Amino acid sequence: MNQSFTQMLINYAPLVILFVVGWFFGARHERQHLARLVISEKELGHIIVSTERFYRPKIASNSEGELVLGSVVIAQDYFKMVIARILSLFGKNLTTYETLLDRARREAVVRMRIQAQTKGYNHIYGVRLEVTNINQLGSMVEAIAYGTAVISTQNRS
Repeated sequence: MNQSFTQMLINYAPLVILFVVGWFFGARHERQHLARLVISEKELGHIIVSTERFYRPKIASNSEGELVLGSVVIAQDYFKMVIARILSLFGKNLTTYETLLDRARREAVVRMRIQAQTKGYNHIYGVRLEVTNINQLGSMVEAIAYGTAVISTQNRS
């Protein structure tokens, strides 16, 4: 009995170690990405973003609207996907997918704001978000944020 237990440890220990190491580095990367997003969102906070469809800000003279967009593809680590598959058997809330989608949407909006800032715009209205799966496993998603950027005379209220 003792010999079979030792043999089992020898056989499965590398798998368990790889799983734990993968989980650690995946979670660490996700935390770093979220921290970078918070910093970027604060730096770009002066660019007003509105999702209202028929809203038109007070546009500065000689300013024309231009389409700006941000696109990102984000992959979830497979170690979290294994846990998500297990939890889905029990009908649990899949927070791994929620964080994946949240990170993708936020990154797309940040990239859209960066594009507007480089072109000298300070207001984006009519913003739309689209998210789609890239692969069948659901571990990669593409998020696209787009809207009309203008130079506005409105101040942030």
